[in-house]
Amino acid sequence: METNDYLKDLKDIKEMMSKSSQTLSLSGLSGILAGLYALGGAWYADYLLTTYDVQDYTNYRMQTPFPIDDLTIQLVGLAALIVFASIVTGIVLSAAKAKKLGETLWNSSSRRLIVNFSIPLTTGGILVLILLSKGYYELIAPMMLLFYGMGCVNASKYTFRDVRYLGITQIILGLMAAFFKDSDLLFWALGFGVCHIVYGAMMYVKYDRN
Repeated sequence: METNDYLKDLKDIKEMMSKSSQTLSLSGLSGILAGLYALGGAWYADYLLTTYDVQDYTNYRMQTPFPIDDLTIQLVGLAALIVFASIVTGIVLSAAKAKKLGETLWNSSSRRLIVNFSIPLTTGGILVLILLSKGYYELIAPMMLLFYGMGCVNASKYTFRDVRYLGITQIILGLMAAFFKDSDLLFWALGFGVCHIVYGAMMYVKYDRN
């Protein structure tokens, strides 16, 4: 009997240590909304390409004499708007969940999560800007997916393990986008749109609904 109690105490201590080292206030609903933002952005990007009568953005940019044109500015602005809206939504909903759980959103675990997520993401963002300035447009969508995926895998040590599988999926889609370069917008929409919605729904059912 004492041995069983001892083992149970060890298990409880292990669970407490695991929870204290992880950020558990990530909101599944924020993932769903981020996915919807991305799908809306992908639709509008496709609309812009159709409006400008562009079948292949890479070839279009190679034929355009100016390094930055109106279409490129709109696409970059659209991407920035999606990122900003997703971040704000994530912070607001995660803060609400943390308050509901009686936790503090900004703690040592969340700081480690942000650092581990930001390093690959910032590196990827800088690389994307370099690729954009050098004219390697066909690599932009794959690089966004790859570095975002690496950020998720890297940050998954400090939050739900499900984030690791989201990251691995993004990496696979990034590699596929690099191989099938004519379908890069489709893979971008699958990665940042569909995957986020599916992941967010699973997280909501698994962790948030109760």
